[in-house]
Amino acid sequence: GINAEYGTLLYNKLFEGMLDLEVVPERSLGNEQWELVLGMPISQAISILRTQCRVIKDIHLCYCDYDPLAMDVILNMTEDGIRLVFDPISQRLKIIEVYNMERVRLKYCGVHFNSPTVSPTNDQIEMSFGATHPGVFDPANQQFILNFRGLSFFFPSNDKLEHNYSHGLGSLQFSNGPPVVSKLCIYMGNTLSETRAPSLPISCYQSKCYCEKVELVKDDSGQISGVKIELYGESGSPNKQSDVRQSSLVQEIKFGDSCQDVMSCLGAPCKIYYKDEDKMKIHSKSPEKQLEKEESDYFYNYFTLGVDILFDGKTHTVTKLVLHNNYPGHYDFNIYYRAYFELELELDPDTKCCVTSTTKWDKVEEIIGEHYSKPVVLNRRSSTNATNPFGPTFCYGFKSVIVEVMPNNNYIASVTIYK
Repeated sequence: GINAEYGTLLYNKLFEGMLDLEVVPERSLGNEQWELVLGMPISQAISILRTQCRVIKDIHLCYCDYDPLAMDVILNMTEDGIRLVFDPISQRLKIIEVYNMERVRLKYCGVHFNSPTVSPTNDQIEMSFGATHPGVFDPANQQFILNFRGLSFFFPSNDKLEHNYSHGLGSLQFSNGPPVVSKLCIYMGNTLSETRAPSLPISCYQSKCYCEKVELVKDDSGQISGVKIELYGESGSPNKQSDVRQSSLVQEIKFGDSCQDVMSCLGAPCKIYYKDEDKMKIHSKSPEKQLEKEESDYFYNYFTLGVDILFDGKTHTVTKLVLHNNYPGHYDFNIYYRAYFELELELDPDTKCCVTSTTKWDKVEEIIGEHYSKPVVLNRRSSTNATNPFGPTFCYGFKSVIVEVMPNNNYIASVTIYK
């Protein structure tokens, strides 16, 4: 009894820092405290990892700085051997990859198939997950891939197997003992190579609204009067998960709308921010730009929509709207979700330009030519930290619109629309 107790204590001491996670094919990886779900926005994933900072450490954010849409965005949990792969455009979780099986304990339906005492051999995988197709051999990487729907296991081998693997992994003879899983991937669909990030799962809605698309609203004279936002959220009984479903609606926010108008359209903001000063007012043509305002203007911050709405401190009406793109490498990254905007800008009757959340400024320049002024350099700093590791951005202004551009890759970081 004493020896058994001592063995249990020693086992717990050795592996108490190791994550113990449940694998759900085509869905998630997690435990009773948290769950990383396919389709989850990157902001939610980062929020979960932050709450587990005492257990999960040394997380690296990997992205392509010179072309952030060319490659997936990755959160690499280096000490736990887990990689979270996000689609660069939708910024939703596409693949969950466990690339170091020795750093984590894994179970399926409550039973461990990978732990310090259970080796994830081919026999163990078949015992835990059941039979499946023979699998695929990858001669270029000398590895055998065993596929289930939404889940793939990778077995490395130094043996030459290309002529002998047709009857499955179990029929092969390995010189170095039975093959052991080196990596597994959780994804949506039948094949890893063709997987796509799924739509936002109901479990990730968290009683909030999200942005499907933002377009401009114009008055009869063709002037910009506001924006039209396509929203989606959850509806149904919150007490019955089976009754919860996605619902969509379209709302318009116009210049001159009151706080009550905006809240009736979009709900309560995530945060209200009062402006201390306006650093851009020096560029205004108004002769009153140097006069101090008695009332501070303030923003309604809708983080999950990627939208900020500025209200005049005196009239409490909408004067400005800001749409955020949430690019990695920008000062505001991970504060907002991406606002998927499609804005048709008319510079004159003969010059029109469509700007979207994936448009590069080079393409806009080709169309608008000399219709815009030289950029204003914007260097963001917080009140508590004077450093900005990402450097300044350029702001181009024309026809009631200011476009903020990241100079290192020429992608649009944000669009400000004003009256």
